[in-house]
Amino acid sequence: MQEEQILALKSGDTKKLSVLRYVIAQIKNKEIEKKEELNDEEVISTLQKIKKELQESIDAAKKGDRTELIADNEAQLKIISTYLPAELSDEQIEKEIDQMIAQNQDAIGANPKALIGIVMKSLRGKADPARIMPILQKKQNPPEKS
Repeated sequence: MQEEQILALKSGDTKKLSVLRYVIAQIKNKEIEKKEELNDEEVISTLQKIKKELQESIDAAKKGDRTELIADNEAQLKIISTYLPAELSDEQIEKEIDQMIAQNQDAIGANPKALIGIVMKSLRGKADPARIMPILQKKQNPPEKS
């Protein structure tokens, strides 16, 4: 990201430069808090937090009909998204959950709620928890039980 920041500075891309400076500052703040360098997972977690904040800002701007803020935040979101790994599709999430259910039958049998912890820990950073939970709930409470 540091190299990207230098390239943005040289090319005069002020929007990207501004976003990268903010992201790097957030990562540095986390490192200072932790008193050591962040690993890749922690950097991704920081980026996801920034992404979530931007998404919330976009939603608030839409409610307030602030089109200039929407465009600005969406541009920032697009830049940050390039540094995040691609999220799993719903089908891939479903497959992963099925595998985890099969691998952890004993723990789930003893405590059905344990599945939530196992799945969320395993899929952290791979998909948005807001997308994981509905799929997981569908698996835990199949419709045919009604």
